[in-house]
Order: sequence, then C-alpha cells, then structure tokens
Amino acid sequence: MLADTAEKIKRMEIRGAGRIARAAVNALDEYSSSISTRDLTEYLKRMNDAASLLAETRPTAVSLPNAIRSVMSSLRVPYPDVEAAKAGFQERCRAFVTGSEQAVQRIAEIGSRHIRDGDTLLTHCNSEAALACIIEAKRTGKEISVFATEVRPRNQGYLTIKTLDRAGIPTSFIVDSAARYFMNEVDLVIVGADAITVNGAVVNKIGTSQIALAASEARTRIMVAAETYKFAPRTLLGEYIEIEERGPDEILSPEMSADLPHVRVRNPVFDVTPANYVDLIVTEAGAIPPQMAYIIIRDILGWEIGEY
Repeated sequence: MLADTAEKIKRMEIRGAGRIARAAVNALDEYSSSISTRDLTEYLKRMNDAASLLAETRPTAVSLPNAIRSVMSSLRVPYPDVEAAKAGFQERCRAFVTGSEQAVQRIAEIGSRHIRDGDTLLTHCNSEAALACIIEAKRTGKEISVFATEVRPRNQGYLTIKTLDRAGIPTSFIVDSAARYFMNEVDLVIVGADAITVNGAVVNKIGTSQIALAASEARTRIMVAAETYKFAPRTLLGEYIEIEERGPDEILSPEMSADLPHVRVRNPVFDVTPANYVDLIVTEAGAIPPQMAYIIIRDILGWEIGEY
C-alpha cells in the first residue's frame, strides 16, 4: 500500500491536501503493521525511509510533511521493543485521521456562519474544507448559490459540481477565465489552501491569485478554509514554499508537442495569494485574519523561531 499510495499522490489520483495527509498517515500505519522485524533499530529505519518516500511525492502541500512529522514524532519515545513502538504509532495515526476528519466538520460549522442567507459564492478547485462550509450553510437553511470553476488542466471542478449537485445547491459551472466576468455577482469567494505562510499568504490551486485580484477589485470578500496542519512552520524565517510544476502532457499531448519544437509548456500547480487579498482564514481552532497566521504556527503546531 505504501508505494501505491505514494504513486497515487504523485499522479494526483489522491487529491486535496487533507485527503493526501490522511492517505499518507493511513499508508504509514499499514506499513508499520506489516514490518516483521523484531529489531527496533531496523524498524525505525524502515519507518523513516517510508516517511521520506511519501514526503517527497508533492513538494507544495505542507499538510503532507506536517502530517508525517506529527505521526512520526511518536517514534521518538524510547519504546522497549518493536511491538510497543507499533502500538504507539498506530494510536497516533488513528488519532491524526480522526482529528483531521473532525477538523473539517468544525471548519464547516465556523465557516458557515460567515455565509449569509441569499449569498452567491464562488469556489475554485476541489477543497474539502471549503465545500464543507458551503454544504453546512445549505444544511442550516440558508438559500445560497455557487459559481464553480472548471479548474484546468486537471478539471477538479467536475468533482466540485458533483458534490454541490448532490447537496442540492444551485451551481453555475464556469471556465476559469470567466471568474472576473461574474465577480460582480459574487458575495463571497471561498477557497481552500494547500499551504499558509507565517505572514498569511495562501498557496492554493493555480488561478486562485487571479480570482483574489478580481475579488479585490470588485470589493468581494475572500474566505479561506484550512486545517491548522496546512500552515507552514518553515516560513518563520523566510523559507519559500516550493511551487510544484507538473509535466507538459497535462496541457499538450506528446504528439502536439512534437510538432511545436519551439514551444515550452509551463504547468505550475499552485500560486500564492498575498495576505492583503484575504479577509478571513477559517480553521478548526477558530477564524482569524491572515495576519495572525503566526499564532497558529506557534500555539497550535508548537513551532518557535528558536527551533532554528
């Protein structure tokens, strides 16, 4: 399961920062159980190698390394033997997965309060947390409608409109480049995040920053829904989050590329939305302005500048 999960994350068969984090933790849990050695040193080495394999699959979504760091920290305890280490690790993994699922529901409850009855929303990409806020608002009786973008080139928007349709929410499906055209009809933009920096900048699916710029021009509010483990501690001292670029085949077929020898395809997966374009970040710990991102990193994730 470990290698299979790593490949599925790399190929984007498993999508969404929260889903990626839970999939990685479940894979580590299963891998731990499958290790047959009684040598504690060998067990720990194999677990560290497995963690490294998963962590390298997607460089931008910090939920992945944060999740791995969280569960692997349980193996720092001086266990007497392999079985005790496995039991402690399994407990930590299951607690993380349960906590992640509960975090989404808590975000939904908090985020839905910031959606007004009669609001028209716009969402981009397929964020579990953002969609949970929208669906919770509908469940509580608010009459809302949604613009959902197509999300090229991987078309995650198709997953979004299926989810919204199942929830009975009126939805307009639009191409990414139509976001500015419809922005004056939108009351609230709600998106997820793959990473949030210490200064409150939001790394999310490519196109988010353009939508944020259009929203700022139209004086439309922007709310980001994100679990606390999507905050990026290593940005405390200015470390940049690597923006993943994927292969050209997602945009041009190999046959078409072969006929265009002077064309280079650029395919970044994410972009960075400055904090001043974001009105609110909703986490399971509460709603904060982006300027308070450091508080989440310090108080919830437990990172201090002194660690560096």
